[in-house]
Amino acid sequence: MKVGFIQMTPEFGQVNANIKMAEKMIRTTSADLLVLPEFFNTGYLFSDLQEVRELAECVPDGHTTTQLCRISHETETALVAGLAENANGTYYNSAIMVTPDYLVHLYRKTHLFDREKLFFQPGNTGFKVFEYLETKIGIMICFDWFFPESVRSLALSGAQIIAHPSNLVLPHCPRAMITRCLENRVFGITANRSGSETRGGHHLDFIGNSRIISPESNILGQCDKEDHCCIIADIDPSKADQKNVTGRNHILSDRRPEMYHTDLCHGS
Repeated sequence: MKVGFIQMTPEFGQVNANIKMAEKMIRTTSADLLVLPEFFNTGYLFSDLQEVRELAECVPDGHTTTQLCRISHETETALVAGLAENANGTYYNSAIMVTPDYLVHLYRKTHLFDREKLFFQPGNTGFKVFEYLETKIGIMICFDWFFPESVRSLALSGAQIIAHPSNLVLPHCPRAMITRCLENRVFGITANRSGSETRGGHHLDFIGNSRIISPESNILGQCDKEDHCCIIADIDPSKADQKNVTGRNHILSDRRPEMYHTDLCHGS
């Protein structure tokens, strides 16, 4: 299976131009699955709720979803991408997965980061796994990585690949995802954006460094901080089904959830 990511620098509010930029990059390669950044179509640094109202879109009938379905169908590539979602006047930081046969899957970000809490509601979809080409794909968004339960929940649900649209500004994620993939024996595709944004008295520098990581913790492809790039890796998703560390140790069946309760941590 050929999987990869798009790393790009969207221009805030320029939805059509950003979609065209992504489409041009998608058409430069051939892949079964590509992951695009969080808020790839709008940019990240919303100044106020009015901007969210103007730029958030419905799923599956909104402009961005419709365009990604078209691109997916024409290129025969499944796409995972982040966007601001308008769900009947409630706003979510969401990601969609679209497939060449026009299926649309939705995930809403569980763990909101910093000023996202001013504009978006915490996601209510839970961590779901979607199947494409007999491969199980889970989705999380950006800051979800900080919580080990995110990837573990997806791994417990059978995910072989974690698609991870991101707008990372903290430096830790590229290294931490190596551990997330190793401890769950899954492939990880972190698609970060590049560049910076200054709006409404706020400034953010995005760290780029998008990566594809194997279940054995190997980096299969990556970008630098400033690059616009599309990186592809050939993988065997079935390798993510091998959960044994030794002949006697299985990372999921060896878990002891009955010992993980917080009240066990309050002994004398």
